[in-house]
Amino acid sequence: MHWYWFDRFTEFESGRAATAIKNVSLAEDHLHDYFPGYPVMPNSLILEGMAQVAGTLVGEVNEFEERVVLAKVSNVRFHALAQPGDTLTYKATIDSLGPDGAFIVGTSHLGDQLQAECEFCLAFLDDRNETRELFKPDDFLRMLRVFRLFEVGRNADGSPLRIPERLLRAEHASNSQAVMDRAVNRDDKF
Repeated sequence: MHWYWFDRFTEFESGRAATAIKNVSLAEDHLHDYFPGYPVMPNSLILEGMAQVAGTLVGEVNEFEERVVLAKVSNVRFHALAQPGDTLTYKATIDSLGPDGAFIVGTSHLGDQLQAECEFCLAFLDDRNETRELFKPDDFLRMLRVFRLFEVGRNADGSPLRIPERLLRAEHASNSQAVMDRAVNRDDKF
């Protein structure tokens, strides 16, 4: 995800449901290009935001070991436009989860008003794509922290989510490398 279409999680229950918000801002370039002279958030980006929330929810079930991609969208309905100053609330609920992926029900709300609703399928990439890394693990962990996943995330029993060891090891290695790089740069200046 080079572009993030939600700002942060507000609720997250592992293996069940997640809620996140997206603040629509006039500072976003895409608002000016979609309908020139009438800034609105493109529906395709709202759908992508819901899919990103759902993908994080599904990925967390297996400690982000699976590579999750949006595979199919169906039954999409948009009921209102999202404009600058609006806050979208995305909700994703796992309908079913299997070895190949998950079926999700997603909604977007503007306050109490249903803004959009959809059903979609997320798939796990198979072994043919194993060598292609979608994210560097330390960057991915940084992104999850920005989204406040581990601040609000809970397991089904109410206990806080744990950060997967694989991601913590990658972060530690990255931080150690950065410290060594700074030390080398300091020595080069003398």
